[in-house]
Amino acid sequence: MLKIQRKANGKVVFTLSGRIEAEDTHELSRLFQLEGAGTQLALDLKDVTLVARDAIKFLADCQADSIQLENCPAYLREWIGRESGHKSRQEQ
Repeated sequence: MLKIQRKANGKVVFTLSGRIEAEDTHELSRLFQLEGAGTQLALDLKDVTLVARDAIKFLADCQADSIQLENCPAYLREWIGRESGHKSRQEQ
């Protein structure tokens, strides 16, 4: 189960807690669309406990669309990098 909290202070930050499953990505996309065009968005991943493979692809797409990934654990950054085709520091 995923809990989503929204905070706005110059930018909109969605704080995520729990598991991010494939079906959660549809809800997050919907929430992003509700924000005004040009709004700076961020996802705070500090309290995420588990991420499905489809959700990693979604996070890679978010990052490519200039949505900041805050408090993203190193293992998730590495996995996102592999999904988006970037080499990790260890592979360079």
